Amino acid sequence: MKTFLAAAAIAAAACARPTVQMPPSPSPTTPAPRAAVSPGRTATAIMHDLTGGAVGTATFTDTYSGVLVDAVVSNIGLGAHGVHIHAVGKCEPPFTTAGGHFNPEGKRHGFMNPNGPHLGDLPNITTPAAGQLHFEFLLPGVSLTGTNALLDGDGASIVIHSGRDDLESDPAGNSGSRIACGVITLR
Repeated sequence: MKTFLAAAAIAAAACARPTVQMPPSPSPTTPAPRAAVSPGRTATAIMHDLTGGAVGTATFTDTYSGVLVDAVVSNIGLGAHGVHIHAVGKCEPPFTTAGGHFNPEGKRHGFMNPNGPHLGDLPNITTPAAGQLHFEFLLPGVSLTGTNALLDGDGASIVIHSGRDDLESDPAGNSGSRIACGVITLR
């Protein structure tokens, strides 16, 4: 009798389990969903200083993980500099025309800020006394033309600041004045 009750309890428990419904597999006549980004699509920016001299270039490449920023800078001064993507594609000295940081999600500034970061926040760079600095960063959750697009109606720009970003203070991490700027454009 105990064996029968145990078997009945197991059978009842098995019947009470929720079922998991899997989405249907795409059929040959139903195309698979497309990604919101175009991996491999690129944009570029030529960064200029306040006097108009070219101080660097950046390439922006769409990936499934976000936008990969690959840049080279020189002659911007020794030390640490904040780097950000700004919300407007306009770089007229003193580069306030680039607007605030790229922040379509309305977050606070900085990787150390519990209510941040902006999608346009990047880590600091430390430039040498002479020569070039090459850096690469990933902007997760950003695309060139899809969701959270850099190349929306007013574009975007990359800006380098005179000082180190403290990665926390709103709105720009106390990173100082804007010393270089480049408008991001599709290739």
